[in-house]
Amino acid sequence: MTFKSRLTIAFLCVGLLSPAIANSQESKTVLPTKITKDDAAGMLFQRDDVTETTHADGHQTASVTSMASSDGKFHSGMYRSTKTRFEISEPYGVDEFMYFLSGSVNLISKDGSVMTVHAGEAITMPKEWTGTWDTDGFEKIWVIHSSDD
Repeated sequence: MTFKSRLTIAFLCVGLLSPAIANSQESKTVLPTKITKDDAAGMLFQRDDVTETTHADGHQTASVTSMASSDGKFHSGMYRSTKTRFEISEPYGVDEFMYFLSGSVNLISKDGSVMTVHAGEAITMPKEWTGTWDTDGFEKIWVIHSSDD
């Protein structure tokens, strides 16, 4: 419990602060986050907070975070990539749900098994995954959970 909360409770107990005033100071409105049909069709990438990157191999990405939880462990948004192939030799690092809006990706796991994910399909990537990511390009909605901050 925070010092402010303890102080508010103490003032309520001795009658120095009305419950209405205490509640208005303690609460704020938290709203859900929505990705609209227009956003999913690419309009989300028109926002001012989009991060565009050209990587060492020349492929380009764009990413927008639509929501970050107050504890910093849960995030969602959209991501786009042009053609690329890269090795993930260290564990992925976060648990990620991905829903592909366009394009596809081939995921070649460390054991050699191959999973192809197309537009309209979703996967959940465990944070321990290693392998090769191979794509001609895609757009996805992503949701990430990390136990680390």
